[in-house]
Amino acid sequence: MRRIVDRLPQTESERRIVRHCDEWVASEMVFCRQLESVVLSGVTDTSDKTIVCLAQENSNIQGLDLTGCKYVTDVSIMELVAKTPPLQWLQLSGVVLTDASVSAIAKTFPRLVELELNDQPLMTAVSVRDIWSYSRKLRTLTLARSPQLTDSALPSPIKTLTPQPSGEKPLPARPHTWLDKLPPLILHHTAIDLRVLDLSHCPKLTDAGVEGIVTHAPLLRSLALAGCPNLTDKAVESISKLGLHLGNLTLAHCPRITDNGIVSLARSCTELRSVDLAFCRQLTDMAVFELASLDHIHRLVLVRVPKLTDNAIYFLADHTPSLERLHLSYCDRITLKSLHHLVRTCKRLVHLTATGVPGARRTGVGRFSDPPPADLDPDQKSVFRAFTGLNVAALCKFLDKEKLRREQAEAQNIPFVARSDDSMDLY
Repeated sequence: MRRIVDRLPQTESERRIVRHCDEWVASEMVFCRQLESVVLSGVTDTSDKTIVCLAQENSNIQGLDLTGCKYVTDVSIMELVAKTPPLQWLQLSGVVLTDASVSAIAKTFPRLVELELNDQPLMTAVSVRDIWSYSRKLRTLTLARSPQLTDSALPSPIKTLTPQPSGEKPLPARPHTWLDKLPPLILHHTAIDLRVLDLSHCPKLTDAGVEGIVTHAPLLRSLALAGCPNLTDKAVESISKLGLHLGNLTLAHCPRITDNGIVSLARSCTELRSVDLAFCRQLTDMAVFELASLDHIHRLVLVRVPKLTDNAIYFLADHTPSLERLHLSYCDRITLKSLHHLVRTCKRLVHLTATGVPGARRTGVGRFSDPPPADLDPDQKSVFRAFTGLNVAALCKFLDKEKLRREQAEAQNIPFVARSDDSMDLY
């Protein structure tokens, strides 16, 4: 017997068993004329037909989520811009759009508070400049994984163009494309409402672009610049000007950043709570010493920072009581002794990753780790170490027991043999 329910799923279990298709949703839009917020990210085959119906039948809509709807094109977005009232939030990550659509969104929806445009291979500086110029009430802007973006897409740190001096001067470098001929984006307003900005994996961004961001958006709380390989310590010094406003910073995969930039950052942005420096291979213990002095730091990512030693871990344990999450995977110089001191001293620590750390392969340690993801190969699964929740305390108790066994073995002048269980026997 088949049960037919004439309503949308309400509980989480119902959402898991009901599979929506584009044609079903499009036909229902005719009867849904009072919608305010629409989330279609779960209907991956959503097409222009559904969005056109939505735009024509709803005059009260305030927000729309089309994340991952790869069949939506500029056609329906233009219809949305033409028919709907000014939206307050719009999530279009994974919807491949051109500059025409993005510019239309920026110019037509001046009340936008949140705009997500991740994964946009065709979006260039032309349309992003319109976002900075017209969308003045934005609080969240994400443009991650947009490979065409350059510094010309971002506000210029200068406020006026200075006239070029007369006389002979060297010829400028020939621009590679017409986008390189764009003049600096000089804005006479400030994005005082912008709090979250994500420009991760935009490989053409440089230090000048970051300087312009900080100048135009001085109250940023969260800034993500992971995967921008051209950034140097100069960019980090510009970020330091955000001061007490900055709370979350992601600089993973920025290989040119050194200790000098992190020292400047830690001494200026003392309210930092989360810092991601994964794969910043030039960093040393000195950077960790400075970050450990932050009173409110609760998350620190140091994956694949090969120059870190036990000194950094000891210093973190002794000076960072607020630490809750620490990622140390593939830091080859860290030993189990320093990790033991860390889990014993940091009482708030609830998440520790030590995948690939040689000391974490010791007998008995693996049984406290979370199970590895299924998509890892056998070699990766063998070194996977992630300790969460009560397992952190259990690991600490186990290492305390092993330390006591070692001391007893030394007192009795007998060889110490590591155990994987909780027994205190020396043999």
